[in-house]
Amino acid sequence: MSNQGNNVALRSRIASELLRIKAIKLSPNEPFKWSSGWNSPIYCDNRMTLSYPDLRTMIKNAFVQDIKLRYPEAEVIAGVATAGIPQGAIIAEAMNLPFIYVRDKAKSHGMTNRIEGRIQEGKNVVVIEDLISTGGSSIRAIEALREANMKVLGLGAIFTYGFPDADKNLSEAEVDYFTLSGYDVLLDIAKQENYIEEEAKASLEAWRKDPANWNA
Repeated sequence: MSNQGNNVALRSRIASELLRIKAIKLSPNEPFKWSSGWNSPIYCDNRMTLSYPDLRTMIKNAFVQDIKLRYPEAEVIAGVATAGIPQGAIIAEAMNLPFIYVRDKAKSHGMTNRIEGRIQEGKNVVVIEDLISTGGSSIRAIEALREANMKVLGLGAIFTYGFPDADKNLSEAEVDYFTLSGYDVLLDIAKQENYIEEEAKASLEAWRKDPANWNA
């Protein structure tokens, strides 16, 4: 189940900041190509936020507030490799909680770990991602934690594209999640702040509804 929260002002402010620092780039007329083969009018790299202390702190504080509200019984923070690692570590430090991270697959050498850090069976974990697209990487990480007998309370991410498939996939995997911002407010902010024109906004809206078949 997803819950994007009622703090529309904060969601809008984070979206505005992501546009300002070019963590999110919009290019409906010259789309980006994703590894999936999809044409995309948007590129999102939330790792950029780490280079801006004020925004980094805003995001950290928002995560901490949401986690305390939604999952007060949290005992461990887990980051999803790779972009969720620094965000998760910052949050764990702020909450004085243990931190671990989950690789997409086990290492092929050394201890061949999939989960790095101390695994504490039965502990309540909150998982941190930077971005939710289809939810696949998050679900794989959560499955690894569950296989290690840790209890996943929920998933938090900075941004979501808001694809219907993500809601479906996460729901089927029985994952509760929240995001700090998302495509829902991004388009309005982009239009208000003159990043895009009305025609481009319509194209961006069409992409979110059917990204696999969208063309510039």
